[in-house]
Amino acid sequence: MIKLDKYDLAILSILQQNGRITKVALAEKVNLSPSPCWERLRRLEREGYIKGYHASVNLRKLTSVTEVLVEVALANHKAEDFQRFETAIQDVPEIVDCWATGGGMDYILKVVVNDIEAYQKLLDRLLEAGLGIDRYFSYIVTKSVKSATPSLDTLLAEND
Repeated sequence: MIKLDKYDLAILSILQQNGRITKVALAEKVNLSPSPCWERLRRLEREGYIKGYHASVNLRKLTSVTEVLVEVALANHKAEDFQRFETAIQDVPEIVDCWATGGGMDYILKVVVNDIEAYQKLLDRLLEAGLGIDRYFSYIVTKSVKSATPSLDTLLAEND
């Protein structure tokens, strides 16, 4: 890992707020000339500090959407049980997020489908796939109250 300085952190913070900013405007905002700014940006991408650039699409404008949060507990807790589950869900596009958790449940999934019927079909496929699911609890999202990306500035300020 590389040591990040104030210019690197400024680049990351600005890109987090506006991923479509031009390279020239980015250089101006961080008070660097374009070439050194561009070199830093490429290095941050290469080192994995920047995972990608994307548009946040409003799916509800295109189709009906049902979001479901699912708590999953596995029947067994050997390394191969966790690996089997984690590998299998990588190929399930409806599972958009998966977090391994400590406590009463092993995983929390975020599932996005068109409707409850599609969710039930997905769940049936997962149960039939022999992934070792012991029990699960489903929570239908009725509305999104807040959805945000953590602020780099806020997180880094907490470390000071």
